[in-house]
Amino acid sequence: MKNFSLIVAILLPVAAFAQKPKPLPKTFDLVVGTYTSGTSKGISVFRFYAETGRLAYLSQIDGVSNPSYLAVSADSKFVYSVNENDQGEVSSFNFDPKMGTLKFINKQSTLGGSPCYVSVDKANKSLFVANYSGGNIAVLPLNEDGSIGQAVQTIKDDGPFGPNKERQEKAHVHTAVLSPDEKYVFYTDLGTDKLHITRYKAGKSSPLTGVKPAFVAITPGGGPRHIDFSADKKHLYLIQEMGSAVTMFDYNNGKLTQKQSVTLLRDGFTGATGAADIHVSPNGLFLYASNRGDANDISVFSINQETGELTFVDRRATNGKAPRNFVIDPTGTFLIVANQNSDSVYVYRLDKTTGKMLGIVYKIDIGNPVCLKFAPAN
Repeated sequence: MKNFSLIVAILLPVAAFAQKPKPLPKTFDLVVGTYTSGTSKGISVFRFYAETGRLAYLSQIDGVSNPSYLAVSADSKFVYSVNENDQGEVSSFNFDPKMGTLKFINKQSTLGGSPCYVSVDKANKSLFVANYSGGNIAVLPLNEDGSIGQAVQTIKDDGPFGPNKERQEKAHVHTAVLSPDEKYVFYTDLGTDKLHITRYKAGKSSPLTGVKPAFVAITPGGGPRHIDFSADKKHLYLIQEMGSAVTMFDYNNGKLTQKQSVTLLRDGFTGATGAADIHVSPNGLFLYASNRGDANDISVFSINQETGELTFVDRRATNGKAPRNFVIDPTGTFLIVANQNSDSVYVYRLDKTTGKMLGIVYKIDIGNPVCLKFAPAN
């Protein structure tokens, strides 16, 4: 009995040590996508220091047309970028995390104009591209060397369209996101006010297949844009570009049930708007949503950990115009926002207890920044 007790005493610390989570890196690489019609020439890479919030320039790859949205492979070996132009293309790059440099591999047609969003599965088998003016979603296979194959599938909704005749004259797909278990792909259509749901199976000739129901309807004229999931994967949050609101759904194995909608606008606000990006904090306690137009701010909401419902916490100006995109660093300590029309990227410190955006800790000047993605630095 004494021998058994001794063995338990020895093993317990070992077991406790084995279960200790791996610490997060102290440095990351921030990859910045831009519109290249102004002073920017392509994609830039900065080293981000998670202890201080500072950014240091590493490299830029020129000659990439309008890399307005990026995706980083799960192993950080590759970066994929849309080329948001009329012909519609998507490009692939080797990523060197030690040097923070990109090397072009190849590009392919997205079979639709103005691609504005790209995502990649964890196995690096498929790319999913949202073509805004083309009004469709495209699926492209990936090879082991990171190169992109020709598109194998496109899906388009032929209507009916939303009530805004200027913005909703046809389908405008704005995002394509995998479910946490990667069994489904969700894509928003600003033109039809729908969030579409498809089943995903890698390696098939047509990787996406229909499900029932095939979509959930969003507020008419709301213009669904981006989405994110709660930390427990039980809720989905959708930002309405034209409605300047966030809609919350309960989520269960491909099924969505709408539960709540909250405004991003302060009382009495009558200016122009254009809600853009949305993210849940790494600790799962808060949701952040950006708004452009005359608002140029980020709203903060707390997340009820049982119901997923949102409660307004704070609203903070972004010190620039058109905060099209933002990210929260993997440690949850800083929020970094890209102000497209004022050529600036700001780093804000976050209060992890209240969720509020605190002081500005760093700023960089860069032409037309519109997408920010993190990759672990080597």
